[in-house]
Amino acid sequence: MRRGFVAFLALALVGVGLVGCGRFGFEQREAWRTQAEEACLASKLVTPTAYMSRASEIDGPGACGISYPFKVAALGGGSIGLSNRLTLGCPIIPEIDAWLNGTVQPAAELYFGTTVAELRAGSYSCRGRNNRAGAKLSEHSFGNALDVMSFKLADGRTISVEKGWKGAQDEQEFLREVFIGACQHFTTVLAPGSDIYHYNHFHLDLARHDPRGRRRICKPLIKFEPRLDPNRPTDAPATQPRPAIRPLPQADEPLEIEEEGDPYAVSSGQSRMPAAAVSASR
Repeated sequence: MRRGFVAFLALALVGVGLVGCGRFGFEQREAWRTQAEEACLASKLVTPTAYMSRASEIDGPGACGISYPFKVAALGGGSIGLSNRLTLGCPIIPEIDAWLNGTVQPAAELYFGTTVAELRAGSYSCRGRNNRAGAKLSEHSFGNALDVMSFKLADGRTISVEKGWKGAQDEQEFLREVFIGACQHFTTVLAPGSDIYHYNHFHLDLARHDPRGRRRICKPLIKFEPRLDPNRPTDAPATQPRPAIRPLPQADEPLEIEEEGDPYAVSSGQSRMPAAAVSASR
């Protein structure tokens, strides 16, 4: 009788464990992820430095993990600090650095006359997309994604994605400039207006949306003309003329919007998210 009870209890605990792990226990990590990490290391695109060090393999739970993770204390070649250390896979680090050096820093100089000194960002986290139970694993589960909540400038000013997206005009333009630039480096870029989960940060990742990894997702669709020339050398001055700012339509004008109902043109208005919106990322 006692043995039977113990066996029943053991099975019950296993069942609870499986429920708790959700899909983590059944999803397998795709082979291309480790292959991409190994190719990145072999090409020496990322090497240990004073602000970037190799860490032990992260394996699980389930498919989550990074074969060759890096602990990162600064990005952009060490020029941009981080409010907290990040854990990232090798492949995404060069793309982050290229975006920061080629778009973010020139945009900061263009709109604010200074540079970005620090990012508030998030990285590795074993979870479903948007923190939803039963959802497909997020690219954060593989160290293949970065969330950016704010940019701290060298003069002490902080540009928050949440407040700046519909905040002061220079902040709106800067954030749209770096958003469009990100779409040239990452296969997934989500900003405020893409859905209720990304109202307060940029989500950037290198997910493969098709077998060859060529399909890109960049949301929302915005009406903004970049002032930075994407073909110019990264150290060249931005010489494009300042575009006219398209105001938000008045109440009697039709809104040109996407599915989620957010008008994306630069405006003087402030954005307001529904109270039910949560701070969760893809």
